[in-house]
Amino acid sequence: MATDDGAAPGAPDRAWAPPAPDEGWVPDVLGPDFQARTLALTDDDEGEVVATLVRHRPAEPEPTRPARAVLYLHGWNDYFFQVGLAQFWHGQGAAFYALDLRKYGRSLRPHHTPNHVEDLATYDEEIGLALDEVRAELGRHARVTLMGHSTGGLVAALWADRNPGRLAGLVLNSPWLEITGSSVARLLSAPVVQQIARLHPRTPMIARDPGFYARTLLTRHGGEWEYDETWRPFPFFPIRAGWLQAILEGHARVARGLAVDTPVLMAASARSVVGSRWREEMRSADVVLDADLLARRAVLLGPLVTVLRVDGGLHDLTLSPEPVRGRFYAEVTRWLSAYGWSGPTVPTTTPTPAAPTTPPSA
Repeated sequence: MATDDGAAPGAPDRAWAPPAPDEGWVPDVLGPDFQARTLALTDDDEGEVVATLVRHRPAEPEPTRPARAVLYLHGWNDYFFQVGLAQFWHGQGAAFYALDLRKYGRSLRPHHTPNHVEDLATYDEEIGLALDEVRAELGRHARVTLMGHSTGGLVAALWADRNPGRLAGLVLNSPWLEITGSSVARLLSAPVVQQIARLHPRTPMIARDPGFYARTLLTRHGGEWEYDETWRPFPFFPIRAGWLQAILEGHARVARGLAVDTPVLMAASARSVVGSRWREEMRSADVVLDADLLARRAVLLGPLVTVLRVDGGLHDLTLSPEPVRGRFYAEVTRWLSAYGWSGPTVPTTTPTPAAPTTPPSA
């Protein structure tokens, strides 16, 4: 699959520079159908912090009434480059926005520790600003679906749980709902991680990536995609103790059960293939997370959860080879026909009982 100029989808413009917060919308790295805007955030102990909101603006606009939008959150060691995903949502009549979270991708600055936070609720600031921007453009009654991939799926689920009544739907693409190896591995590792995180939160943790997932994606290895490898490097940016502690705390919250009040679609590959040696079957499986475990955790997210298993799907289902990604999009479309844009499924407040009436005297 290639764009009109022959480049692989998501191929970056190497000359692109991030806009200043006061510049407003500027052309994005992904080309003429995309624009980016820098969101100024509260400074942290490393200084200035920003997030970047990307919007899809093709020549043919989507219908404006009823106003519908999707806000997408990327995964760890990642950023938004999935052009086909934006085109899919545009075809559904929804305005598409994606958020490069603080210290990721377009939002990464030289003085930042890449990808690092020590509490996943920290992202509430940029998610809130992004939603404000969406509603400023589409109207305060716009119906917004939040979509997240991998770590972004965990962030999205936790945000939806803390913010009832604000979403029309939640779509999760291989969300990282539990550490690979199940809750037993999490419980065994948590005390060690917690101790290191308390004393030295930016200490790198030992982790190994054989590069198999990148091999399934990049064009030079037989995949279909290109992306900016300074923003999504191999080997990946170091995993640090404070960040890992935040992830484990998020997994523990999911394991206790959430109460997301909007319809949820949790999609994952039909199988995972994990190993220390490359196998060609990895091109049709999740080589990052345990897809069966994701399905078991998904039912703890809320009262209305649809679990979709995609045969042949990669970890990011939107980057799976055809016809697999086409099947994924077809199933999302079918889910939307039943639940899309419907809003919360349970009341966010308890109705006040009506006062008893006094029957008329005889």
